[in-house]
Amino acid sequence: MMSTVAESTTSHGSKITIVGIGQVGMACAFSCLTQGVTREIALVDAVENKLRGELLDLQHGSLFMKGPSIQASTDYKVTANSRICVITAGVRQKEGESRLSLVQRNTEILKTIVPQLVKYSPNAILLVVSNPVDVLTYVTWKISGLPKNRVIGSGTSLDSSRFRFLISQRLKVNVKNCHGWIIGEHGDSSVPVWSGVNMAGVRLRELNPKLGTNEDSEDWGELHTKVVNSAYEIIKLKGYTSWAVGLAVANICQSLLGNTHSIQTVSTLVKGQYGIEENVFLSLPCVLGENGITNIVKLTLSEDEQKKMHDSVKNVFAIQKDIQLK
Repeated sequence: MMSTVAESTTSHGSKITIVGIGQVGMACAFSCLTQGVTREIALVDAVENKLRGELLDLQHGSLFMKGPSIQASTDYKVTANSRICVITAGVRQKEGESRLSLVQRNTEILKTIVPQLVKYSPNAILLVVSNPVDVLTYVTWKISGLPKNRVIGSGTSLDSSRFRFLISQRLKVNVKNCHGWIIGEHGDSSVPVWSGVNMAGVRLRELNPKLGTNEDSEDWGELHTKVVNSAYEIIKLKGYTSWAVGLAVANICQSLLGNTHSIQTVSTLVKGQYGIEENVFLSLPCVLGENGITNIVKLTLSEDEQKKMHDSVKNVFAIQKDIQLK
């Protein structure tokens, strides 16, 4: 049922570092602070004035939070002894631009960030949010030298949230009672696991055997199309995405710091899963604990879903193999 990635070890503290104070980075910081995920945040960015402005703005709201300690600096010393380092820095995705076209530009940025984080917090978990997240999680893993369980991408945690929301809208029930995974790439080749979609334990394929296929008269497949196009639509409308990914990151951090062993679709090394031979990071349901990813849940995928998963591997690896890491 599950593949073990690492055994849990005892850790202390709950400090979270966020690198990059753009819209996504600040949404992550705001979500973590207001939801009580941590009381200690360090912000790092190269733009000193904006960094100080964001620091002051958050600090002035301390009364309405749980007495947080918020620091900010252009110097990575401020990140020392972090439990989690969230990487959101990078070149923003342009309207109509594929996530994968961003890869080399953001790789160059990671070459300056990751060694500093590992230097000051060698026991931290690195959580990559920058896009293209799957490729950049692989890059972070290679640069950092950390074990695979401690390098995680936010992956399809947001895609799965979008998927469940859309299912809940269609069924007119609470989103928490709608269950379904999006796996594979966080992007155009993501894979909806229709065979496992259920509402309160009732599998929708038992009611509609053609669910999600081209022969589905109810056209459930449009929900996955909406998931894939969500980021492009939001970027077109407001210029960027922020709040939902910030909430998703806070949820991942809560699982890690709280050692909750909750299951989320995050990007992890998938070599050896479903016959995958390449060293690529893609999303699968993973058990999250204090030492990062402890297990990968083995889904029972249909033949078509496995094929699409392998297509996702090819899509990501085609770009990844040309990255200049040195």
